[in-house]
Amino acid sequence: MEKDGMNEMLVPGQYQGSDMGTVEKRSGRSNEEADRIFERACRRLLDVNSWGRLAGVSAFQLMDTSGISVDREAREGDYIRIDIPGPATMAGMGYDWVRVEEIKSFEKDGIAGLGMRVRPSAHPVSGNPETAHFLQETATSTFIIRREGNAVSAEEHGRNEVANTSAGNLIDKGRNMVVGLAAKLGLSYPQWKSLVKAFLAD
Repeated sequence: MEKDGMNEMLVPGQYQGSDMGTVEKRSGRSNEEADRIFERACRRLLDVNSWGRLAGVSAFQLMDTSGISVDREAREGDYIRIDIPGPATMAGMGYDWVRVEEIKSFEKDGIAGLGMRVRPSAHPVSGNPETAHFLQETATSTFIIRREGNAVSAEEHGRNEVANTSAGNLIDKGRNMVVGLAAKLGLSYPQWKSLVKAFLAD
């Protein structure tokens, strides 16, 4: 399923901290049904504002490069504001933030797909350069929708996940350590599992 090379292009190597991944698969009964599943999953991937409803845990809001909320498909350079249940950070002004680093579509050897990679970032307009996320800037999450024949998969790959305890005030550091440890123990896995499953659902 990876002979298209999409994982190599978008998913960074694992060199520190923890990593996590989840894959959901679904088969269409015909080419037409597989087309519908794939196209709908791609739309849902780029419709970041619907992720909270689909995953049922955190709330996600797409923001443009100026930090203004937008209701459209994600683009490279956009930010995603994440409202995680529990204590918030001062650096993120109440939220965790990631930036859409790369979006790629691909088609090769009968395989088609769409991928998006995000990375923890500073708040886009606060003027504070510190990473406003419970993970360090080294971490990434990569989402891939892939179709081969009538088989469609939705994937999430987390890499280099290290708790962000080197920036921010003491309260932020403590909060990030707790949330980062929870993620390392796999507590973020159910959210991503629910999300990629929802990408493929009717």
